[in-house]
Amino acid sequence: MRVRAWCVAVLIATWTGVGALRAADHADGPAASADPSADITDIFAWMSPDAERVILVMDLVRNATAQSRFSDSVQYVFHTSSRAAFGGTASAELPVICEFDTAQRVQCWADMREYVAGDASTVTGLSSADGKMRVFTGLRDDPFFFNLSGFRAAARIVAGAASSLTFNDAGCPLLDAATSSALVTQLHTADGGGPAVDNFAHFNVLALVVSLDKSLLTANGPILGVWGSTNRKQ
Repeated sequence: MRVRAWCVAVLIATWTGVGALRAADHADGPAASADPSADITDIFAWMSPDAERVILVMDLVRNATAQSRFSDSVQYVFHTSSRAAFGGTASAELPVICEFDTAQRVQCWADMREYVAGDASTVTGLSSADGKMRVFTGLRDDPFFFNLSGFRAAARIVAGAASSLTFNDAGCPLLDAATSSALVTQLHTADGGGPAVDNFAHFNVLALVVSLDKSLLTANGPILGVWGSTNRKQ
């Protein structure tokens, strides 16, 4: 049974371009919140400065503490596929799979070609025999910036304009320039003005970090798609 899934979109894994993408989901309904160790808050993906490695991060457990644990009954999976160009045919999915035991030792596979196992909670983490795969697991500061008061104020602006909105064929609201500008400004500032406040500051997450030689993931081309899921072991 799949517990959580979250899409990162497309990462350009080229020799010269360094891209970074993220997706976030920090507040869920009762089903997801009932199992925090399987609840994905963020998926991040980017290239190393020399564009030789792909770094994949799955953050879990909103407001994690030192007592938070990865589940020994869940598989944590990064789903990847590569293609030669945007819009091109994607390769078959290449999964990066990690599992934990009750002692929080991890084992990870990258398409069964690379493997690590052991305690990855130290600063240096774990490395595969040839160094093409490295893994870190542990408590880290939540990196996602969220201006909650500004978001709520923007939601009130939308609600106030709702009765006068019209929609296009795709169901998207058509906003006038003044409303659009007000929303953009509000999302960048605090409620009532002033600098935006990060409401996730001082929150922690459990981070699963996998660094891979890009050759492991880009056999079908330099455009890499990534999404993440947590799945119950069967």
